[in-house]
Amino acid sequence: MKIDAQAFQTLVADYQQRVDTSLEHWLPAEDVNPMRLHRAMRYAVLAPGKRVRPILVYATAQTLGIDLDRVDGAAAAVEIIHAYSLIHDDLPAMDDDDLRRGRPTCHRQFDEATAILAGDALQALAFYIISHDPRMTADSGARLEMIEKLSLFSGSRGMAGGQAIDLAAVGRSLNIAELETMHIHKTGALIRTCIQLAALSADELDPERFAALDSYAKCIGLSFQVTDDILDVVGDTAVLGKPQGSDSALNKPTFPSIIGLEASREKARELHENALRALSIFDEQADILRYISAWFVEREN
Repeated sequence: MKIDAQAFQTLVADYQQRVDTSLEHWLPAEDVNPMRLHRAMRYAVLAPGKRVRPILVYATAQTLGIDLDRVDGAAAAVEIIHAYSLIHDDLPAMDDDDLRRGRPTCHRQFDEATAILAGDALQALAFYIISHDPRMTADSGARLEMIEKLSLFSGSRGMAGGQAIDLAAVGRSLNIAELETMHIHKTGALIRTCIQLAALSADELDPERFAALDSYAKCIGLSFQVTDDILDVVGDTAVLGKPQGSDSALNKPTFPSIIGLEASREKARELHENALRALSIFDEQADILRYISAWFVEREN
């Protein structure tokens, strides 16, 4: 599969449309009680965004020759988990952000209690989708493993644990190993989940290829966060969709604050090269994943 900028944009637009259709299908309608809660859930999930995590689900499925219909549910589930995490991260008790994706955060648009409940309900909905979507794999063992991966990597040993480490690190000096550990959990864990949910949708996948995909996911999960930290320094609020410099304002440890801006850029490039090496056992069918790795370190928002 030859991937250039135009082909990539076409694929991404198709992936985004697919997951938005799936999200619309699974999210409760606004006129269903409790209406305010459902409006908040839809506000958070359907906000304009890149849909990075669903894109990874679809790109992995395409790499492995899996019908995209089989992973629509998985793509929706990871985006919903991501949306729930953002709602809670933005709360005054955590990052206390007022702006997300260029719009008021959920607790500013509604209220804190509704935002908390929206996050709780979205987390539950993600697991409902994985267990109920009739188009996903009929292999109950594979579905159970998907639920295991999603719960593990979004819980205390994954995303939620990473957020706890992040909160505890505010105002402290971390070394680079401690910072990487935090982000491997906070950001990287859910990105690994995206790749693994797609891989588990395959009828057969040998352990070597599964391990290669997981190594790739680990690299891009960290490179995505390194780039986020860089953009917090050099990005523009209007492009980022959130306040530029918000991490610095909260005195959070970041890659640029620990190793410097240029070393952070080099770190992102190094992770990209490692991601490409992880995919060396795949042919051109994995070019979409290779392009995504480059996109992660070159993006502006």
